[in-house]
Amino acid sequence: LNTENQGSLWRTGNMASVKLFLSPFLRTRQVLNICSRPSTTVCNCKPTPLIRRNEVLCLKLYRPYSSVEAAEESSEDSLFKWFLLLIPVTAFGLGTWQVQRRKWKLKLIEELQARSTAEPVSLPTDPFTLKDLEYRRVKVRGYFDHSKELYILPRTMVDADREARDAGRLSSSGESGANVITPFYCTDLGIRILVNRGFVPKNKVRPETRQKGQITDEIELVGLVRLTENRRPFMPHNNEEKNNWYYRDVDAMSRVVETEPIFIDSDMSSTIPGGPIGGQTRVTLRNEHMQYIITWYGLCAATTYLWYAKFVRRLPF
Repeated sequence: LNTENQGSLWRTGNMASVKLFLSPFLRTRQVLNICSRPSTTVCNCKPTPLIRRNEVLCLKLYRPYSSVEAAEESSEDSLFKWFLLLIPVTAFGLGTWQVQRRKWKLKLIEELQARSTAEPVSLPTDPFTLKDLEYRRVKVRGYFDHSKELYILPRTMVDADREARDAGRLSSSGESGANVITPFYCTDLGIRILVNRGFVPKNKVRPETRQKGQITDEIELVGLVRLTENRRPFMPHNNEEKNNWYYRDVDAMSRVVETEPIFIDSDMSSTIPGGPIGGQTRVTLRNEHMQYIITWYGLCAATTYLWYAKFVRRLPF
């Protein structure tokens, strides 16, 4: 408003004229509220250039706020608030689930270690009994058939001390090689089974390079019962024709060399000088549940605090 218009409007003393004059400048659904008070009266409105005769002309532009709109907005805020509360609740539930999973895993590891260190028993031939005996130490007596060796590769030798040193590294410092799987005729049971004799380096995979360890005498052997190994993602498929095995498939291996579908890993005491190194069984399971527990409970604590600060204390963000 220029000075001339301000003076003329004020002289008329007609507030309706002010409303009419300013109406083109108002947005839709906005109302012009005019507050005229003496200068001695406390007014919370900001002074404008329209100051005449010790009076302040206060203009307030606002949008009408109905009770219906207020109720709708309150309902939306309430739904949003309780929806966000699902985040810490879900995180707490997942953390508690990981606590139970960790207890189960520790108990399972303890049972496997007890099986692998118990006194060896005679090998049962019932397949249903063997399913409950994985990692159980058994003993057999007989001799090897070296003419039908199988090779699971690539493999590195199981060495607890070296693996502890390499923990956290991207690559292992162990030498690459293979596990030698040899048919074994059990003279006391009258059946042929598969025996993982152990690890050989890459330059000793071929039988003629380790003739000293290719014994033909009858021996007593102690080992751990093993079942079929599941193929991991991105792992190549076994090639029976080329004798390239990447994971332990007991049924397929036994079919190729005509043995019973029974597989044992020979222990370290069964190692023959000059032959494969026994004791290639990792009696352990992946246990990262503590990391998951910390992650989920930490997320629960952080999101709970943010929810409390936003909706209870109503702190600005």
